Amino acid sequence: MITTQRTDFFGPARPTLFARDAAIATSHPLATAAGLEVLQAGGNAMDAALAAVATQCVVEPAMTGIGGDCFVLYAPAGKPTVALNGSGRAPMAATVEALKAAGLTTEIPRTSPHSVTVPGAISAWTRLHADYGSLPMDRLFARAIDYAENGYPVTQRVAFDWADDFPLLVQDENATAFFLKDGKPLVAGDRHAQPLLGQRLRDIAARGARAFYEGETAQSVVRYLNSLGGLHTVEDFAAMTDGAFYTTPISSDYRGYTVEECPPNGQGLAALMILNILREFDLGEGMSLADRVHLHAEAGKLAYYNRDALLADPAAMTVPVETLLSVETARRLAARIDKSRALPPALWDEPEHKDTVYISVVDRDGNMVSFINSLFHGYGSTRIDPATGVLLHSRGASFRLIEGHPNAIAPGKRPMHTIIPGLLRKDGEAVGTFGVMGGQYQASGQAALLSGLFDRGLDLQSAVDAPRSFAHDGVVEIESTYPESLPAELEARGHKVTFAIEPFGGAQIILRDPTSGFLMAGSDPRKDGCAMGF
Repeated sequence: MITTQRTDFFGPARPTLFARDAAIATSHPLATAAGLEVLQAGGNAMDAALAAVATQCVVEPAMTGIGGDCFVLYAPAGKPTVALNGSGRAPMAATVEALKAAGLTTEIPRTSPHSVTVPGAISAWTRLHADYGSLPMDRLFARAIDYAENGYPVTQRVAFDWADDFPLLVQDENATAFFLKDGKPLVAGDRHAQPLLGQRLRDIAARGARAFYEGETAQSVVRYLNSLGGLHTVEDFAAMTDGAFYTTPISSDYRGYTVEECPPNGQGLAALMILNILREFDLGEGMSLADRVHLHAEAGKLAYYNRDALLADPAAMTVPVETLLSVETARRLAARIDKSRALPPALWDEPEHKDTVYISVVDRDGNMVSFINSLFHGYGSTRIDPATGVLLHSRGASFRLIEGHPNAIAPGKRPMHTIIPGLLRKDGEAVGTFGVMGGQYQASGQAALLSGLFDRGLDLQSAVDAPRSFAHDGVVEIESTYPESLPAELEARGHKVTFAIEPFGGAQIILRDPTSGFLMAGSDPRKDGCAMGF
């Protein structure tokens, strides 16, 4: 067999998809196809999203899994948006004192059992299906189960990520057994299967959330985590059976659109803060490229500084969301930006993470779903229970080990999350869903995507394809598709600039054209995925 290993995921551009009735965009073609199949069979947008995410948990194992977390925005046709928080909580025995007694000092390593909060994704999926699904769950999971049990072909970007995470996978005997082939990462065109994951999906389809959070699966996962030193109990898992909950979205206006996000503990707040700062400037086509990248960098640093200091489980936040999203706060932060020079680097001491999947769906009735599911790091914690095949996320690595910090680990607490689905409204009507994968980059990425659409007038796919930059850790990192002259222009303003080795994230977006009523969809060439519709 001849395989081509693609290493450049910065392009090429692809055309915007137009569809009349329904559309779906994901980061993997098999997931998009699974969701489209459900839409064509009469399923609604939520059915399609669940079919797609279950498939991605199989075919994009580095990016997502049933042992992860989930956030969703759902706009039923003609009705207000609802937000669902499917993030897990820390074990009831988890405290800063307990973790320091276990030998941790400044942070929680991604491979530590303490990085594993009780996964919230399955609680979210089953809640959404019960409330909004129309087809049986075993029908929605059919493709995912088939791929898990009988194998699926590894795609090029998936193979790239597999090789990237190989150094960690090889350090864990269970990860080696499940995700390596003769001790090596799989390559594009290889077949990979996870029969145990297929069985878990069968169990969940038959018995709902209890199949994951109670009984043999939960007991096995807890025993496995305890063998590594984890503080988890079967009671912690059982408490998450109905743990996902609905909440009210937060929002800000940008260039005539209302941008909706999930409220904290997600970082959608940071995305809105960046947009609020950018709103104070004219970012039209008259702005130079260097000015634009500089402004996005400075706005991002200001918003992330506040995120890192203040964002946490809402019960622990000391500054109200309304204050952080106020016009006065935006103007005060915007006034700190000097167009001619960079500010000192903003605080950035969170662990980096970048692995997530995002799904955008609009159905024939106009229902819109913005759905994001994540393991946090690539392959999460890399810890997989050998008896159940459940790969566990590492979301708890974002907790602080600082007593009194809003995001300090505590019993039953949810950590600050980076995963943020987005939804757009115009004059009160839902007109589109969007998301940008990429961990820390997601808030900056969303702002850049929307600025490309509404400030520069780019068509939908061009806004997705546009070169990306990201200011973090005292560095402005830029993709290689920017002009070679850009680094010198940014360095003259005091920025430290590097070219990105890998592309930033991956976007999916669907918008309804206000004139024709047709759907326009885009999928990021930085991933393997695609947009499809009918």
